[in-house]
Amino acid sequence: MTKKKAVGITGIGMYLPKKVLTNADLERMVDTSDEWITTRTGIKKRRIAQPGTPASALASEAAKKALAYAKLKPEDLELIIVATITPDMPFPSTACFVQAKVGAKNAACFDLGAACSGFVYGLVTAKEMIAGGMYKNALVIGVEVLSSVTDWTDRNTCVLFGDGAGAAVLQPVKSGGIISSYLGADGNLANLLYLPGGGSRHPASKDTLKQRLHYIKMSGSEVFKSAVRLMTDAATRVVCDANLTCKDISLLIPHQANIRIINSVRQRIGLPEEKVFLNVAKYGNVSSASTIMALCEAVEQRRVKKGDVVVLVAFGAGLTWGSVVMRW
Repeated sequence: MTKKKAVGITGIGMYLPKKVLTNADLERMVDTSDEWITTRTGIKKRRIAQPGTPASALASEAAKKALAYAKLKPEDLELIIVATITPDMPFPSTACFVQAKVGAKNAACFDLGAACSGFVYGLVTAKEMIAGGMYKNALVIGVEVLSSVTDWTDRNTCVLFGDGAGAAVLQPVKSGGIISSYLGADGNLANLLYLPGGGSRHPASKDTLKQRLHYIKMSGSEVFKSAVRLMTDAATRVVCDANLTCKDISLLIPHQANIRIINSVRQRIGLPEEKVFLNVAKYGNVSSASTIMALCEAVEQRRVKKGDVVVLVAFGAGLTWGSVVMRW
């Protein structure tokens, strides 16, 4: 059997809308308070795209930064995977719009839907396609314009979400890279977090608009309990698969959904606070863009150094979950 190539991230980049929506702003919109939001979520503000901004606009800017970081030309890309639950439109794929915007004319393109686990799913997919010899240069993007599907009259969900994009270039590497990965899902829990309207089950109509079916629906307490259990299991399992222990982790980069979820996972794994990266206070939950945006900031802040063992872990609607161990 031919030995698979080692694959790692060689370029990263992120892009954020300029508009900042603070908890104080939300106090003027719905019956909530900064204290209520901060205590329950850890979120202080989030970025919001201008109305009508397509996901591809944010994704392409993040992509350009990642390509520049990797010193790669757009035409050298052979694969673009865009993880998103807020695509430009049902079809064609947002990845095709990104391809056109960045000039990656030689890349195969497709979107991937795994909600907040999307970037991790995309990372594993691209890694396997490169390791198997199908491609050499891939781009994985996590992007969301969640403000377009957020019910701004629902105080339980509108305080949680934000917009943004992050991108990573994957290539064969001589050493390190992605060591192990784990993906999972449980469709029996699909009713805990979903967006009912707009698909083949509930096509857009006057009735779906009246029932506000085109906005995110969530069972908060049940999602919380599942998230803690699934992220803890995913993180410990992928570390074990890499023949490492949690003591070997240099930095854990979890999906930035809720500070209480993250702290519960950290405590169960047995990691000190300094080994967990947080930016949920600044951006809220940006779904599939969350983990790659956090990785970008961790690298920028020098929290990740060459040789470090970095663990990405996420959960999302589906329910889906995934984790990756890589040596930077």
